[in-house]
Amino acid sequence: MTSVRYSAAPRRRDELLRRLEESGYVSSSTAAAELGVSEMTIRRDLGQLAAEGRVRRVVGGASLLDGSAAPPFELRRTEATREKDAIARAALPLLADAGVVALDAGTTVAALARRLPEGLTVVTHSVPVITTCTGRDDLEVVALGGTYHRATRSFAGPSTRAGLADLAVDVAVLSATAAGAAGVFSADQWDADTKRAMAAIADRVVLLLDHRKLDARAPMRVLGLEQAHAVVVDDQVTDAQLAVLRERCERVVVADTGAAPAQVRPAEALAGRAT
Repeated sequence: MTSVRYSAAPRRRDELLRRLEESGYVSSSTAAAELGVSEMTIRRDLGQLAAEGRVRRVVGGASLLDGSAAPPFELRRTEATREKDAIARAALPLLADAGVVALDAGTTVAALARRLPEGLTVVTHSVPVITTCTGRDDLEVVALGGTYHRATRSFAGPSTRAGLADLAVDVAVLSATAAGAAGVFSADQWDADTKRAMAAIADRVVLLLDHRKLDARAPMRVLGLEQAHAVVVDDQVTDAQLAVLRERCERVVVADTGAAPAQVRPAEALAGRAT
């Protein structure tokens, strides 16, 4: 698509609102490319619209106030792929002694599902994770039922929670819409409920966060950072964000994406090493 430059802020914001009315969600990166401006400019526009009470800021863009706060799974899966792949690789050693692993419905967790070592039993409510894992002969899969939610491509609700209550897992691997000093948050109440239920039956909780989640907001609190036994984040995390994680988490692993870090940090904090 040929980009069209929307250099005037009012016209640009009107166009963003029009797109939101059409689809319910606007991606900052996509809008920047199509409107011929920087992603930072689009983020400022969306921030202004949010301050005016016209949109809701979510990870990667904005949604309508009366629409779903979570962008569709397929859109989220195509964002920050390098960071998600790096996080998935760095998380694998944390599963070394696990026999049963619960995987939630996040796109970063879906990246991990493609790399799981053989011999595991996987408990999940995520359709993409179920599809990935049932395609392998060296994994056992416990698929949780419930009410299907298209935005997360997963099952959730009372039936899902009841299914989890009868299980025990070694490690629950969870993602988040947002995370920070106040805790770990989701944009969807059913997704938040399932994450809590997974954490409750697990001996250990591993949290996977790409750096964008540490600068985002979401309404549903899932758990405190201190409840995670390990957090894996990519190397675009800032020093301030890393300090928050280290202060509250038992173990922090910074995944090497191969890109230049956002800020210069001590060497031991990089290359997928625990801090």
